[in-house]
Formats: sequence, C-alpha cells, structure tokens
Amino acid sequence: SLSIMRRISIYIILATLLFCACGETEEAKRMRTKTEQEKLRAEYESAFKIGVMPTLDCLPVFLLKDSLFYDSTKVDIRLKMFNAQMDCDTALIGGSVQGSVTDIVRAERLITKGTSVSPEIATSAYWQLIANKKSRLKDLSQLSDKMVAMTRYSATNMLTDLVVKRGKTRYPLYQVQINNLFIRLEMLKNNEIDAVWLTEPQATQARCLGNNVLMDTQKELMQLGVFAFRDKDISQPKRAKELEAFKRAYDNACDSINKYGIKHYSPLIEKYMSVDKETIKKLPNIKFEHSARPKFADVDTARKWLRNSKK
Repeated sequence: SLSIMRRISIYIILATLLFCACGETEEAKRMRTKTEQEKLRAEYESAFKIGVMPTLDCLPVFLLKDSLFYDSTKVDIRLKMFNAQMDCDTALIGGSVQGSVTDIVRAERLITKGTSVSPEIATSAYWQLIANKKSRLKDLSQLSDKMVAMTRYSATNMLTDLVVKRGKTRYPLYQVQINNLFIRLEMLKNNEIDAVWLTEPQATQARCLGNNVLMDTQKELMQLGVFAFRDKDISQPKRAKELEAFKRAYDNACDSINKYGIKHYSPLIEKYMSVDKETIKKLPNIKFEHSARPKFADVDTARKWLRNSKK
C-alpha cells in the first residue's frame, strides 16, 4: 500500500514537472514570437518604403526590387502597392512611405496642403482619354452631357478641363471621381461610363476591347508622371543616402528595360499589373529615362491650373 502511494506521488510530481515545463516552453515561445514581431516591425519602420501602382511607369521599381539592383545590406527597399492614386498620396501625407508614384498636379496639391514633397523622378507615364465604344464618341466636342472618370486635383482632372476647353462642349461634361484603376476599367467594360482616363497597361487593355482614344498626352508633349518623396524624410542623412541608392538602382533598371525591351519583362508585368500575355504583346515599347526632376514647364502648368481651379 505504501509502495503504491509512493508510486502515485512520484507520478504526480513527474506530471506536475512536465506540465510546468510545457507551460514554460509556451511562455518562452510567446516571448520569442513577440521579440521576432518587434524586430520585424523595427526593420519595416527603418526600411525605405515606396508607394507603387499596377502601372507601367512603376516597371523600373518592380525590376530593381525583384532583381536587387542595390546593396540590400545598405538599403532595405520595400514596396507598398496601391490601386488608387489617392491612396498613394494618403500614404505620403501620413508618412507610411518615404516616396510614391504620383503626378505633378497631385504633388503640387500636397505641397499647398502642407505636405512638402519633392518630385525627384519624372516618369514615362502618359494618359489617354478612352471612350466607351458603345458611346460612339469620335471627337472631344461630342462629350457634352457625358461622364468621364478621373481623380480630383490630379493630372486627369487638369486634362479633363483641357478637354472641355478644346471640345467647346455645348452642355457640361460630368467629371466622375473613380480613383481605383481596376474599377475604372471595369466600368468601361460594363458600359457604366462614357470615357475614362487610363495610363499603361490599362490603356492597352481598353484599346484591345475596341474602345477608341479621344486624347493622348504624348501628343501634348506633357510629362506629368513623377515619383515624389517626403522632404521631411529625405532631409535626414540616412534617408538621403537611401534615396541616392534608390535612384542608382532605378537608373540601372531603366537601362535594362531599354536594352531588352518591355516584353522581355512580361513575368513582372503579369505579376504586378494583372495583365494577360496577349495584352503585353500589344504594349508600346516605351523608353525609360534615368532619374531626373520634371521639366519646369510641366510643373508650372500644374501650378497655374491649381491656382485657377475653382473646384
């Protein structure tokens, strides 16, 4: 009887020790997970974050990231994907990114609203006003009483005002704010809008569906796309060095795209822009220029429009 009691006691002690050991292991695991999460959070905060969109002007950035055209031990570049330009600008305002793709009009608007940014890199982006094929629009003057999808206080807003002026429409044209690129394209496909402003590759997708181009900024000799960076960030020595490293990697990516052609990077375009192979085959072979600030004439045009705009 005593022997049995002694055995039971030993079993109880062993079970207790085992339970305690398991408890300590779980606690240690939780602490380790918490420490790892804090480390990852700190690394992310320290990283050089860039806002991008599923558009062709971001191809050099996608390439430099995937091909590591930079020393990752010196600069940790992270990309944040957005489907709407307004979301890119919100990220710039809030400081969750150091820089982002945008356009000159939006960048100048941010400055007037208190977020100081520098448009450090002019991009190859161009915009096309594409009419719904069922609307049978062939001329700007036919846009009377029609709906055009754009983004407020952006290049597309400024361009729509230019369309109204040139087209001398008899009745007002309705500017409808549709910020998400994919929703804009879907509305065109579903005949829910008369015309939309699109850049590449979405413009090629729309043209492939039989919709026609009413206006093309390439013919206007306007270069409105930019990557803008927060002055508050890039004025810091660490961020300034990261920006220089980013620019060098960007230039290397541009050289590579210009050498091999856009279609050589079909997998990247498919991955980041949700475009099928057939559309990629029909993309124009755009030349990508090295990082340089936008022309003063384009900046001045944006500033004047913002001053004169009563919206």
